[in-house]
Amino acid sequence: MSAKSVTKSGQPTMAETADIHELYELSVQNVENEIEFLQTTFKSLTGRTAYLFREDFCGTASASCQWVRQGGEFQAIGVDIDPDVLDWGRKNRVAKLPTEDQARVSLIESDVMTVETPQVDLLAAFNFSYFIFDTRDKVRAYFKRAYDALKDDGVFFCDMFGGPEAQEVTREKTKHKKHGFTYIWHQAEFHPITHYIRCHIHFKFKDGSKIKKAFTYEWRLWTAPELRELLLEAGFRNATVYWEGEDEDGEGNGEFTPNEEGEADLAWIAYIVAEK
Repeated sequence: MSAKSVTKSGQPTMAETADIHELYELSVQNVENEIEFLQTTFKSLTGRTAYLFREDFCGTASASCQWVRQGGEFQAIGVDIDPDVLDWGRKNRVAKLPTEDQARVSLIESDVMTVETPQVDLLAAFNFSYFIFDTRDKVRAYFKRAYDALKDDGVFFCDMFGGPEAQEVTREKTKHKKHGFTYIWHQAEFHPITHYIRCHIHFKFKDGSKIKKAFTYEWRLWTAPELRELLLEAGFRNATVYWEGEDEDGEGNGEFTPNEEGEADLAWIAYIVAEK
């Protein structure tokens, strides 16, 4: 990661004072909608409310914090291997919860492949983090770990992205005028034979300063059929894709429903919901 200044004044630039975790959350996360989707979908599948939630690759643990805001009976476990981002989450997300809510969030520094937790109602792996597993055996092994971590009627949620544009070397810019920055999603490399993909997140600010490579990801770009097959091989009784609907302008409306075919969109994001 590098912060680049384009000013020569003695004042720090916006890039030098920015917090990359805050910028990331403003750019790509909407935990309120995510938790609502998780709970609504879980209830529709099981007929009951989920109370115990595990967030794998939890990062700043914003989803875990949002989970416990549902009420005093709700508990969350966040798992991440990166001590620095967990520390940031404790100081900037968990610590800002009411005291009684803080006690119901447990953050664990561990590898999702070895961590041991109580069985949970609902487990989620979001922001494509499990794409770090680059072979079928590795993904199947992780899905089996997720399966074992669930209660008998538990549900596993993961997200994915695809479409022809996902296989291009490209940059996509999104302006956040209210906060004075532009989010840049940079697909820097894609190998069609292996589906290796390397991506960066950059930020550019209204004063001209930049943060280059705030985050870098090296993944395998998995397809929906592969992931559904691997979930079934791991033991789940079904794996359903939830596809995003469209508004009147043909843009995504943020509402995801079961779909067996999808649409031939240039770029898309979807959820896969697997029932134990």
